[in-house]
Amino acid sequence: MGIVAFIVLGVIVANVMASKQDKQFSMEDTLYKQATELHSQGNNTEAATYIKELLKLQSESEAVNYLGAVIAASNNEMQQAATLLQKTLDINPYKVEDPMFMLQFGETLYHIERYDDAKIVLTRCQEAGWAPESFPTYQERVAELLSLIENM
Repeated sequence: MGIVAFIVLGVIVANVMASKQDKQFSMEDTLYKQATELHSQGNNTEAATYIKELLKLQSESEAVNYLGAVIAASNNEMQQAATLLQKTLDINPYKVEDPMFMLQFGETLYHIERYDDAKIVLTRCQEAGWAPESFPTYQERVAELLSLIENM
C-alpha cells in the first residue's frame, strides 16, 4: 500500500509541476510573440519593454538574444545590440556561417567604434563571398564598411 501511495503522490506532484511549466512557457511565448509583433510594426520602444522582460526569463535563448539585439539596434542602443549579438554568437557559434547575422554584427561593432573587431567580422563576410538573394548588394555593403574602417 505504501508504494502505491508513493506512486500516486509522485504523479500528482509531476502534474502540478508540469502545469506550472506550461504556464511559464505560455507566458514566455506570449512575451516573445508580442515583442516580435511590436517590432514588425515599428513600435520598437514598446517591443524593448517585452524583450527586456523575456531576457530576464530566457537569458540563454539564442532567439531571444537575437531579437533583443535587433530591437536594441532599431532603438539606436548599439552597445546593447552588440552585447546581445555577442551573446547570440556565444550560444550558437555556428552563427559565424550566417551571412546576415555576420553583417549585422559587423555593422553594430562599427557603430560602437570597435573598428578592429568590426574589421575581423566584415573581412570574414568578404572572404566567404556570401551573396544572399535577399540582399543583392551584400558584398558592396561589406566593402563600404571595410573602406570606412580603413579610412579612419
